[in-house]
Formats: sequence, structure tokens, C-alpha cells
Amino acid sequence: MKAYLEREEIERLGDEARCLRDKLLLLLLSRLGCRVSEALELTVDEIDFSRGTVRIEHLKSRIRLVCTNCGARLGKSHVYCPKCGNTVDKAVIEARQHRRMRTLPIDAETLDLLREYIDHGGAITRNGRKLIFGINRHRAWQIVRDCAVRAGLPGLVNPETGREHNVSPHRLRDAFAVHAMRVDDSGDGLRLLQEHLA
Repeated sequence: MKAYLEREEIERLGDEARCLRDKLLLLLLSRLGCRVSEALELTVDEIDFSRGTVRIEHLKSRIRLVCTNCGARLGKSHVYCPKCGNTVDKAVIEARQHRRMRTLPIDAETLDLLREYIDHGGAITRNGRKLIFGINRHRAWQIVRDCAVRAGLPGLVNPETGREHNVSPHRLRDAFAVHAMRVDDSGDGLRLLQEHLA
């Protein structure tokens, strides 16, 4: 068993895509190393065809638990509020999205496929935004899983827990990081990779 996908396995995965949309999803996840939520929120306006870049908005949510009486921040295991001392029967969950933009280079093949996809009406207009993919997170996971099954790719082992997992969008992000480190494992290379994946 292994922990990540090799380049040729990622290519086989892309070869099993049933339509251009699915192939583009696989390419963006594996070649940009973006999160599935970031890929699904990508709009036509965020692609700069002349410069060969894509602007990705970081959308990872941060959850905070707050006392309903005084507003003090709580930990998951708190029984009493550390500020007002009242029993914490229930806490208010504050979800805050940490938003940050990063601009990433995109390869010529993916850029050409994006242009073809958009020119042939693939993008979906929703709430005034022209989204590249008009699908939800669950459907994106299905696409990756189904392509992996058709490609005959084995499960991947988490090196920390030893548990086996199916190929998923996050495993494509992991593969991107591993292959980037193979190219440049210097301190500068690691710093650039951290900024790229932030």
C-alpha cells in the first residue's frame, strides 16, 4: 500500500473522466493543489488567460464556540464559562471564514481546456457569478471516486494512522505537494509550497 498517487496514476484518473467538466475538475485539483471547495467556487473572472494564472480565494472556515451569557470564547470541553462562571448548557457557534486570495500559475493544457469549456457554454451562472463548475462538494467527491474506480487505482494509506482511504479530492492535493517537494525540497521550495497551498 502507498500513501499518495504517482503522476501516471493521476493521468489515468483524468483519462477516465466522462466529460470535459470532470476532466477539468481533476486537472485543477491535481495541478493547482487547491482544495475542492476552492475549485468549486472558481469563477470565469478569476482566470487570467493572458497571464496564464488563476486567482483562488481561500475559503476554509474557522469555528468558534461562544458563551450565550457573556460572549466569552469556550473550548469544546467547557462545562462552565471561564469568564462569567455560568453553566454552559449550549454555546453559540460562530463560523468565520478566513478569506485570503492567492494567484497561481496554470499550465497551458489546462488553460486551453478551460477556454474550450467556457466557449462551449460549460460555465454556470448562479447568483450573478459565472462558476466554472455548477456542482456541489458531494458530486465532486463522486467524480473523483468513480474515475479512480474505473482507472483501477488502489486505496491509499494514511501514513500517520495506517488507515486505508479511497482516492479523493484531498488525495490529489497531497499528491501535488509530494511531487512539488520532489522537484525542490530546499527550504525555499518548502516555503513556496506552503504559500501555494495556503
